[in-house]
Amino acid sequence: MRCFYLSAVLVCLAIVPKIGRSQNFIEAKAPLRQNPYIELPLGAIKPEGWLRQMLIKQKEGATGNLDKLYPLVMGKRNGWLGGDGDQWERGPYWIDGLLPLAYILQDKELIAKVKPWIEWSIKSQQPDGYFGPSKDYSPEPGIQRDNSRDWWPKMVMLKVLQQYYSATGDKRVITLLTNYFKYQLNQLPKTPLNNWTFWGEWRGGDNLMVVYWLYNITGDKFLLDLGDMIHKQTFDFTGAFLKGDMLTESGSAHGVNLAEGMKEPLIYYQQHPEQKYVDAMNKGLHDLNKYDGMAHGLFGADESLHGNNPTQGSELCTAVEMMFTLENSLAITGDVDYADRLEKIAFNALPSQTSEDYMTRQYFQQANQVMLTRASHNFNVNHAGTDVCFGLLSGYPCCTSNMHQGWPKFTQNLWYATADKGIAALVYSASEVNTKVGNGVPVTFKEETNYPFDENIRFTLTVDKKTKAVSFPFHLRVPAWCQNATIKINGADFQQAKGNQIVKINREWKTGDVVELQLPMHIFKNTWYENSVSVERGPLVYALKIGEDVKLIKNDKDPIAYGSEYYEITPTTPWNYGLIEAHNNQLEKAFTVQKKNEVKAYPWSVANAPLQLTTKARKIPDWKLYNDMAGPVPYSVIYNEGTPKEKEEEITLIPYGCTKLRISQFPVVGR
Repeated sequence: MRCFYLSAVLVCLAIVPKIGRSQNFIEAKAPLRQNPYIELPLGAIKPEGWLRQMLIKQKEGATGNLDKLYPLVMGKRNGWLGGDGDQWERGPYWIDGLLPLAYILQDKELIAKVKPWIEWSIKSQQPDGYFGPSKDYSPEPGIQRDNSRDWWPKMVMLKVLQQYYSATGDKRVITLLTNYFKYQLNQLPKTPLNNWTFWGEWRGGDNLMVVYWLYNITGDKFLLDLGDMIHKQTFDFTGAFLKGDMLTESGSAHGVNLAEGMKEPLIYYQQHPEQKYVDAMNKGLHDLNKYDGMAHGLFGADESLHGNNPTQGSELCTAVEMMFTLENSLAITGDVDYADRLEKIAFNALPSQTSEDYMTRQYFQQANQVMLTRASHNFNVNHAGTDVCFGLLSGYPCCTSNMHQGWPKFTQNLWYATADKGIAALVYSASEVNTKVGNGVPVTFKEETNYPFDENIRFTLTVDKKTKAVSFPFHLRVPAWCQNATIKINGADFQQAKGNQIVKINREWKTGDVVELQLPMHIFKNTWYENSVSVERGPLVYALKIGEDVKLIKNDKDPIAYGSEYYEITPTTPWNYGLIEAHNNQLEKAFTVQKKNEVKAYPWSVANAPLQLTTKARKIPDWKLYNDMAGPVPYSVIYNEGTPKEKEEEITLIPYGCTKLRISQFPVVGR
């Protein structure tokens, strides 16, 4: 079943991060509906384990050093620092990930790096309410546009300022946003969201999200009028999803526009809580998965929608924007499905598309990916053939700027305050959270786990010393893939719970109470393009382990804007295997699970993979390379009379997120 809490009541809570000042949660103001889950202030959630290591990798890698690595755009000449350089999306994209990283890690050096961007943006506001760069600038070489006041780049900076206020409580943000939204209310009838570029029309949901956030602080009625205006000028995702066939047609939508913009019906649902907006999002995700979906949780869009062939590309920008959309959708609806989808992308697609040192990334990833070389592929956009190569700027540089928000915002959405004065753990990773529950009692929850590599999650509570005990509800998600979860409190069995629900534990709590959540993981498969199958266990997809030969290539063919070097990766072991037929009730016998004794601080590599599966397979000799890719995946033929069978071999599968080369959607061959 799907869980919704549509009639719950929000509560004001307070948090005091080590860096920043205390900030209360904002109760929803009528007529906006009151969501079941409320985002905690930035800095309240501290990642631990491998997730903290991912953020440290970002700090030491490109996220913390992009001004030095990419000075052409992120240097002092950037328009968002008052310079005469890039004034479009790339600077705000970087800060949209750098700022939450800085405040989650409570890192003074990173905070100091963020500060000039915030200060310039605030001080740039003009008497009419406009803020941001005001010099004409072309986002593409050779094209000159009068786009200095394009709505789109400001939408990204609105998100940055919202997060900055969450971490610091700087009231100048409220003044700036109030004046800017008055400017929008005045200007949008004359220059709508699509006036300069089409990006604003497709991505208006981000603008709308911040309008409602501000309304819940100030209660200014004009913001509701602005909300209606922005909704009307934004692409009609509701109509397209409910009535149209947009998602069935290749090329009908830009992948990142879709990932970022498709949350708009649910954002608007907060002002107009009609079921059609919830239905539209559900149908949109269903159709996207049906016609374009792949095993890693994303969809074929290289750059526009391009179907579900496992060699079609999925952009890194799509991964991080889709995660942010799902995070917002989860808080608004309380629907478990959004959390399941979020974890699938975070634990599979996202780690596979960046390097261990977080210095290089892929523009497009493929579900079946066996060669990462400079070549023209079957994408609807090709950038000098480097779209699948790892590099700082290979493929196209937008992802270099936008990739940084993925892990920090994932961390920010591990825990939520709840509308019933409690706390919720809806997405799982080792962490610690400080918040207030009940009538304002400070509590700390420490979450200990190696999830998604382990089935057990342990929560330990500490209550403020002034309070002996406090009553509040603790919400826990049981994923849809889990057949039967076990919940224990202080070592005693409390409840068995079927998958796809949120369990609410409402009791009196005291310091030292321990809740244990056991999520037994079983092997299952999903069917995809040409009847190929993915092998999955819990939230992890498993892919063929392929030997890798990595070569650094000096880029002497492209303009410097595409980087001076990139990495090619080629296979050193066979990849053209088909899995031997096994029915669902035979899967546990067909696969052997092997676990390492420990999970490394950085688990997302072939060498450090904490888990592996072994099974039987056969080579398919006719399945060969095509355009330096895996050729068309053979249709899964169980009975192939008259064709000689290759010998059975044992193959090893590891978590998708640990791979750079892989087969994750396998053809099936007969026994």
